[in-house]
Amino acid sequence: METRATAIAAGEADECIWLLEHPPLYTAGTSAKPADLTDPDRFDVHQTRRGGQYTYHGPGQRVAYTLLNVGARGHDVRAFVQQLEAWVIATLAEFNVRGEIREGRVGVWVARPEKPPQPNGAMAEDKIAAIGIRLRKWISFHGLSINVEPDLGHFDGIVPCGIAEHGVTSLVDLGLPVTMDDVDIALRRTFDTVFAPTLLNN
Repeated sequence: METRATAIAAGEADECIWLLEHPPLYTAGTSAKPADLTDPDRFDVHQTRRGGQYTYHGPGQRVAYTLLNVGARGHDVRAFVQQLEAWVIATLAEFNVRGEIREGRVGVWVARPEKPPQPNGAMAEDKIAAIGIRLRKWISFHGLSINVEPDLGHFDGIVPCGIAEHGVTSLVDLGLPVTMDDVDIALRRTFDTVFAPTLLNN
């Protein structure tokens, strides 16, 4: 990833997005707190240079590494993160799932009215997608993950993204018979609705 980002910055390679699936593992971003790794022996733990805290990656989760030229897209990191969130929301909408963002919480959330309300009386909500990026010479790497059908119990070994008061969900957990291929098609179909289509060549 870092090699490709360097090549893009040098004009020696095209932008790209890698869609992949990891074996079960935890990754620690630059803001990860040791106390949030509650079961350190459960899976391999990888230190990364992306922003954010601890997250889980594993089978049944679509990871999209976004190697894009943020400099050519306006030199605005906050706007780029918002575009990633919008891309996830548009992808979820393909399956009639309403994804939402929350102030102070990076990622995409879904309301769970069928669950007991939060202690403050607010509606329960679960995280369905995580976002964590890093920039090098205005080229982004790392990216996002969408829970399609992972083992949600695997998230129990961490405090996902440092947020203990909310849960984690997936498309299948929401009752949708969605496959990884379905999500890939939706990601490709919605990309140009959020990002300039002229820059991404492969």
